[in-house]
Amino acid sequence: MGRNKMLLEVDGEPIVRRTVRRALESGLSPVVVVLGHEGARVRQSLAGLACTFVENPDFTGPTSGSLHAALRALDPATDAAVILLADMVYISTEMLRAVQEMAEYSAAPLVVSRYGDVTAPPLLFRRALWPELLAWHGEGCGKAVVQAHRAEAELLDWPVEALRDIDTPADYEELTR
Repeated sequence: MGRNKMLLEVDGEPIVRRTVRRALESGLSPVVVVLGHEGARVRQSLAGLACTFVENPDFTGPTSGSLHAALRALDPATDAAVILLADMVYISTEMLRAVQEMAEYSAAPLVVSRYGDVTAPPLLFRRALWPELLAWHGEGCGKAVVQAHRAEAELLDWPVEALRDIDTPADYEELTR
């Protein structure tokens, strides 16, 4: 991107702030933000929002490092975690609420968002799966764990368009047009 995409503005607020605000509005608590590149600037952009910060010193490494840092930051009494990515700017408060509601009505070990044939965040993992997540290393928000437990998962279908994220200057330009 040439600059920190978490700090790019969408509708007058940084992408990361928009994501944290939506998580809070959906009722998620606690909200853990994993900091990496320009962590102090990202933290400053979230001033006034009730979130917990944790550092990932290897933020250029695989995404599993950030996932592990977030899970370790949660209280031992926490029974599930919803994983989302700030650059998936089309994830709505309603989608996050639907993930939580599905978990309330089902004992499934995970709730998976599906966009056509693709599974992606938001994902809810119950604590029973955390040892597998913590043992997993790689990219993709625990995809190997999702695949291993797909038959047990509750699936929520979303429009394919909601899967788009901001990875390139062209993505950002399209979003802000």
